[in-house]
Amino acid sequence: MQREVIQTDKAPQAIGTYSQAVRTGNTVYLSGQIPLVPESMEMAEGNMEAQIRRVFDNLSAVAAAAGGSLDNIAKLNIFLTDLGHFPLVNQVMAEYFQEPYPARAAVGVAALPKDAAVEMDAIMVLND
Repeated sequence: MQREVIQTDKAPQAIGTYSQAVRTGNTVYLSGQIPLVPESMEMAEGNMEAQIRRVFDNLSAVAAAAGGSLDNIAKLNIFLTDLGHFPLVNQVMAEYFQEPYPARAAVGVAALPKDAAVEMDAIMVLND
């Protein structure tokens, strides 16, 4: 299996022993993104909506670096420290995705890196 590491300065740099994404064939595995601002590597300021948008923007940048877009995401995983934000995630997600929507999971977690309130990772399938 040949693996290609995907890296872009338009998304936060990895803060651990992982790659922003890895491509194998036409499948790209996007690592979890939290609301870090790529230029400063600081958490995005603002309310929860701003943080959710920052995560989608980060995922979008990694998807673009791999030759795709959010439209190519087949599976999206969402991790929230407060599932009360789930309706807001749906509202914002509707602005970033079009039907057919990706398969998705939303999981409530006790904590996330850097005390983030939201993290998302994805699996993207590129056209041949």
